[in-house]
Amino acid sequence: MRLDGLIFTSMGLGVLGLLFLLAGIGAGRRRRILRLSIHSFLALACLASSALLFTLHLSMQGYRALTREDLAATIYTEPIGPLQFRVTIHQPDGQTDSYSLAGDEVYVDAHILKWKPWANLLGLHTVYELDRIAGRYHLIEDERGKPRTIYPLTTDRVLDLFTLRRRYAWLAPLVDAEYGSAAFFPARNRLAIELRVSATGLLFRPLNMPS
Repeated sequence: MRLDGLIFTSMGLGVLGLLFLLAGIGAGRRRRILRLSIHSFLALACLASSALLFTLHLSMQGYRALTREDLAATIYTEPIGPLQFRVTIHQPDGQTDSYSLAGDEVYVDAHILKWKPWANLLGLHTVYELDRIAGRYHLIEDERGKPRTIYPLTTDRVLDLFTLRRRYAWLAPLVDAEYGSAAFFPARNRLAIELRVSATGLLFRPLNMPS
C-alpha cells in the first residue's frame, strides 16, 4: 500500500473541496442558486472523501502492504527448561523483542485485510499486521492445565483499521475480505525460522542457525 499516495490524494481532494466551497460562496453572493447548489454538493463530496481517506491513512499506520509473499519476522528460539523456551523476534522495521514462552511450539497470528479491486485505484492494497505471539502445547490436556503465555505484537495507535471496520458498516463497500491467520512451529531445539505472510496466510520456514 502506498500511504504517501493515499495522503496526497486526501490532500488533493481537500484542496479541491475548498475551491468548490469558495466558488459556491461566490455564486451565493451573486444569487446564482443553481451554481451554489452544484458547488456546495461538490465541495461536500470532496471534503467528505478527503476526510475518509485521511481517516484510513491514520488507521493503517503500523500495517504493512502485502503484494507478494513477504518476510514478516525472523524468530530465534532457545530452550530454557522443560516445556519452556525464549524467543527473539526481529521485524523488518528494525523492532526487536524477546519473550519467555511455555509449551512445545511457538505460535503467531495476524490480521489480514483485502480491499475491493476499485479501492486499489486509491492506493489501497492487501495489508497485514502481526497480532500476538504465544507458546503452544502439543496436547489439549496440556493446553487446559499447564501455564499459558501470550504477548501482543500490535502497537498502540489512536485509530485501528480492524476496529474501524468492525464498528462502521460504511467501510464494508471498500473491504473484499478480512480474516485472521496463524502458524506454529516446534521449538524444542535452538533454531532460527522465518515467518512469512502471503495472500493465503502465515507460514514458517526454518533457517540455518548462524555460526
